[in-house]
Amino acid sequence: MRVKMILPALTEAVSPLFRPIKYSLFPPLGLATLAAYLDDSDEIDLQDEHVEKLRLDDQPELVVIQVYITSARRAYELADHYRARGAYVCLGGLHVTSLPEEAATHADTIFTGPGEDSWPIFLADYRAGQPQTRYNAPSRRTIVGIPPIRRDLIKRHLYMVPNSIVVSRGCPYHCDFCYKEAFFEGGNSFYTQRVDEALAEIDRLPGKHLYFLDDHLLGDPKFAAALFEGMRGMGRVFQGAATVNSLLAPGLLEKARDAGLRSIFVGFENLDQANLRHSSKTQNLGRDYDAMIRRVHAEGVMLNGSFVFGMDGDGPDVFARTVDWAVEQSIETATFHIMTPYPSTALHQRMAAEGRLLHQDWDLYDTRHTVFQPKGMTPAQLEEGYWRAYRNFYRWSFILRGASHKETPVQAVRHVAYAAGWKKFEGLWNALIRLKQVSYALPILERVLLGTDSVDSHRATPAACPKPAPPLEWEETLSLATLASQPTAQELQR
Repeated sequence: MRVKMILPALTEAVSPLFRPIKYSLFPPLGLATLAAYLDDSDEIDLQDEHVEKLRLDDQPELVVIQVYITSARRAYELADHYRARGAYVCLGGLHVTSLPEEAATHADTIFTGPGEDSWPIFLADYRAGQPQTRYNAPSRRTIVGIPPIRRDLIKRHLYMVPNSIVVSRGCPYHCDFCYKEAFFEGGNSFYTQRVDEALAEIDRLPGKHLYFLDDHLLGDPKFAAALFEGMRGMGRVFQGAATVNSLLAPGLLEKARDAGLRSIFVGFENLDQANLRHSSKTQNLGRDYDAMIRRVHAEGVMLNGSFVFGMDGDGPDVFARTVDWAVEQSIETATFHIMTPYPSTALHQRMAAEGRLLHQDWDLYDTRHTVFQPKGMTPAQLEEGYWRAYRNFYRWSFILRGASHKETPVQAVRHVAYAAGWKKFEGLWNALIRLKQVSYALPILERVLLGTDSVDSHRATPAACPKPAPPLEWEETLSLATLASQPTAQELQR
């Protein structure tokens, strides 16, 4: 059987306004996971439009397309194209799960929810000549015993972080703006691999660097602790995502650090407790953000802080307050978002009931445009403030100010290298992507993550990391460039 699997480009990924490096980081693991269920005799072509030009003159028998909200229009175009050429087309993913009736008009079969359980059933039905038009994920889901990801189908040289991995599904929390709620509706919404299977998958990956794309790598403390114990001695350096409360819990951060953790993505989302409560961000309520940041930095781990603007308690001052706080806390990188009411989320239902949705142009539901009526400002003020926050946080003067709070010159240099490398070298990133040589930047990333440290070196103690001193004054000396998810599993809203 000739099978084509496609990850269409997100609208923002092909826009001249946004930087392409964001979309050249991770390969399409979801499709490569489904490919593992196909037969060895099947011919599989896995294409990612973010990093390569699609071939559309081929004749596959079965076409599988993964759909996110801002790739929906492109996904439907591709689906219609291949159906016209006689292929059997399957659509799945977050947007399909949220709006199945919309997606069904462009597909022969649609999949709702995670596909590891329903995809093998479809394949058996399809080979028997009796495929159904819709497959829903069962109420009891599992990734125990899933076959090894077909990494041979991934074009590693096109990605900066080819060693991405997911060892769990979902998240144990229920924020009202998160797409996860719709995707996992009707069944368990957080579950993990077996530790030995996760370690075996890690062992298959060459090199040193890993990126865990899990929404919450520390979400099951028992699983995470066993995973990190198993990773000790592997000589890995890795990045991942976790919540504020999990990083304050005793013991787990230290185990992650000893296993090679050097950078963590954290959803702070908002500095206002009322906003967090209104959004059901319960895991952040009553947590000491400052103490968590000091604890993470004491372990030699860098922070990528995620912030959401436009919550009901936000006014025009939220942008400067958030940026100033993040800089004073010496957070290495920040990701900002305009609150976006994704279809089928509690936030979307609330906005619709209040008559606050401005439109349903899915291309603009990208966390960069205002698609609802904010309470504390105008839509234009929200968008302008969002862009201003990015510009200010990544000014050279702000980067240097954040670095000035570090304990040692080496830590300060590491801070500057990480923040500036992500934002200040657009020309270099673009050249590497065009030349299909972006993977050559990976050793530099590894070096920055490690600093002067090694994976097995002794960590600092929290007592050795006092609160930041008052900032030094720095002159702005260099110019500014611009930034812009694939919604990896952990950045759908963030």
